[in-house]
Amino acid sequence: MAWGARIAALPLLLLLLLAAAAAGGNSGVHCLEEGSPSPSRSRRALQGRHHLRSRAVGGATVLELRHHSFNSAPSKSREEEADAVLSSDAARVASLQWRIEKYRLIGSPDAAAASKAQVPVTSGAKLRTLNYVATVGLGGGEATVIVDTASELTWVQCEPCDSCHDQQEPLFDPSSSPSYAAVPCDSPSCDALQVATGMSSGSPACGAGRPACSYTLSYRDGSYSRGVLARDKLSLAGEAIDGFVFGCGTSNQGAPFGGTSGLMGLGRSQLSLVSQTAGQFGGVFSYCLPLKDSGSSGSLVLGDDSSVYRNSTPIVYTSMVSDPLQGPFYFLNLTGITVGGQEVESPGFAAGNKVIVDSGTVITSLVPSIYNAVKAEFLSQLAEYPPAPAFSILDTCFNMTGFREVQVPSLRLVFDGGVEVEVDSSGVLYLVSSDSSQVCLAMAALRSEYETSIIGNYQQRNLRVIFDTSASQVGFAQETCGYI
Repeated sequence: MAWGARIAALPLLLLLLLAAAAAGGNSGVHCLEEGSPSPSRSRRALQGRHHLRSRAVGGATVLELRHHSFNSAPSKSREEEADAVLSSDAARVASLQWRIEKYRLIGSPDAAAASKAQVPVTSGAKLRTLNYVATVGLGGGEATVIVDTASELTWVQCEPCDSCHDQQEPLFDPSSSPSYAAVPCDSPSCDALQVATGMSSGSPACGAGRPACSYTLSYRDGSYSRGVLARDKLSLAGEAIDGFVFGCGTSNQGAPFGGTSGLMGLGRSQLSLVSQTAGQFGGVFSYCLPLKDSGSSGSLVLGDDSSVYRNSTPIVYTSMVSDPLQGPFYFLNLTGITVGGQEVESPGFAAGNKVIVDSGTVITSLVPSIYNAVKAEFLSQLAEYPPAPAFSILDTCFNMTGFREVQVPSLRLVFDGGVEVEVDSSGVLYLVSSDSSQVCLAMAALRSEYETSIIGNYQQRNLRVIFDTSASQVGFAQETCGYI
């Protein structure tokens, strides 16, 4: 098994940032490096700085992205913070699996039973994991919102608020915006809301004494947003979107939302920001997600002008999976994985494995047959390092205390058409303990082969990921993320 040239020894005292191998990753091995800021310092650096930039460049609109680390609780140890994030992530993965199954039921003979249940839409679990934010203009004000590719609807907190979580910016006040209007029940947008959320025509969206179309978004951790569907002017780097439909939430609770105004829905639905701005941006958007602990910025680009990207490798495209019951999700076929240049063999790849590319899930979750094969290959290639106990959803862990040099196998994901995407070296291992006594493979196993694999944002960092809904394809290229 080729491991490539070894890199000069580095002290492994604090493993917080993984550096790419000097050969550019072609050797199949990366080295670990110390020197990134501590989680608490990064969190403090980001708090109070949610006003993010935007600008128009050529045929694109560029929004600055930052990692969202709002936390009003006392400082936690790294282990406590990791446990909270991974527990939240597991809840989000379970929630996504439930939603995928719900969309399948909507188109099945059991659709009537599914509709009668009238379970509110679940757009993710604890939104602590939906951890990238951008700032947009709305009705003359500004709103910093969490970016989520698995959500159907954009919503913000509104006055008068019966119950609202803390946010840094003033609440959106409909009375101060002359372009604001509530969406009536007998409108196509209200119908689209019911389709997007899987509610029946007799759902609570409309009813006696409620002329406006109402919405309820409930999350598995008990968080929620409730309010009315409304229209107002959305501003994206000076590009005005008149009559943008969004949720005006007057009852919203959940610590995970803390510090933000709400959520930006970038999923595949009629009411998502992508669909509503298709006339301006052609149904194309892309992002580059910065490292969580680096304090750096990334970018969300609306439009297909690739000249604004700073990719260091050519963009490669793979087709989205066409499925009328897919809901708002972006599905691809995962056909293979290589570890350290070694192709992983698994029966799970035989007929293609449908996966979701998601901005809100942190850790990539794979069906057991594929995960176990990947795990076995990592254990083989990292056999020189002592094993460490499992931690939360991560069960492939190593004790790297005292090692002056650690070589990490490269990780590549292979999609339809032979498209290979190399995961940034920072997305291969997850540091649990600050003394490096517990360093784990940043992947987890799903409960069964019948669930849907998810590519999380930890494995998408320092990649330009392009979602082209008009051509039904997703593109990837390596890029050192910044506000371009």
